[in-house]
Amino acid sequence: MFSIRLPLHCISCLLFGVIVAYSSSFTIGQDAKATKSIVMIAGNASHGYGAHEHYAGCRLLADVLQAGSPNIRCTVTRNGWPEDDAMLDQADTIVMYADGGAKHPAIAHMDRLQKQIDRGAGFVCLHYAVEVPSGDVGNKFKDWLGGYFEADWSVNPHWTADFNALPNHPITHGVKSFSANDEWYFHLRFQDAMKGVTPILSAIPPASTMSRPDGHHSGNPTVRKAVADGLPQHVAWAFDRPNGGRSFGFTGGHYHWNWGSTEMQRVVCNAILWTAKAELAPSGFPCGPLDLERLKANQDEPIPAKFSEDETIKTFDLKSGAH
Repeated sequence: MFSIRLPLHCISCLLFGVIVAYSSSFTIGQDAKATKSIVMIAGNASHGYGAHEHYAGCRLLADVLQAGSPNIRCTVTRNGWPEDDAMLDQADTIVMYADGGAKHPAIAHMDRLQKQIDRGAGFVCLHYAVEVPSGDVGNKFKDWLGGYFEADWSVNPHWTADFNALPNHPITHGVKSFSANDEWYFHLRFQDAMKGVTPILSAIPPASTMSRPDGHHSGNPTVRKAVADGLPQHVAWAFDRPNGGRSFGFTGGHYHWNWGSTEMQRVVCNAILWTAKAELAPSGFPCGPLDLERLKANQDEPIPAKFSEDETIKTFDLKSGAH
């Protein structure tokens, strides 16, 4: 029978390596048994293949979160507000990724959401879900989310934002500087004096973002002056609510393919967990690039005949998934 005898110091090194490898896995907080419940409300089919893919985007984020920690449980609902919304009462945080404006799925359920906000549940809105009508609903969202897209004040151009300076905040743990071409909304209606609001992603929009005529979503004199003056615009933010709850708004997410970016994933995953009051390691949540095949899954629309895999991989700097 063959056997190997190792010196004591070698055995100690091996055991130390095993301990280090085990300790590097991500756990939530100091209690490994403290499961965080995340409910994601994905909106209806919207803009066609590869854009506003609410369910596919939520499903990817849920998969990344659950793969990164055994202490996360994600529930993803599809096609707007769930018929049975009882799961909201136990959610540590609620994520909404859906078309907004007058079609926002929250509008018919403001009392249900107010109940969750009042008990301190986290609240996250992605892309179009940050837009609601001004007035009573807008004021509620400003109180719940810290800010929102207000028509005739905010704008929604497509542009490449360079995020070179990140604040010191748990949401930015492990996040490196990055750039992304997306429909980054900006000039949002935030809390007065930004009370409780911490900008997370900010960039200076180029003059091309003001190429459209004035309109409900395209421009107004105030935002034109801000861009002309080169003022940084906040496109993602954290909000510490007065009752101790936490919220996060993120205006990217138009192009589904951008979820292939490690940095974009990590910002949003960190933020979801921060709103759930999970403790984040200095390295942030474990994320990695997603290839084209993963991104093609669960989309609402069939692949169009004109879709070019090679062009999409090049444009969004993706892996092909062929290896």
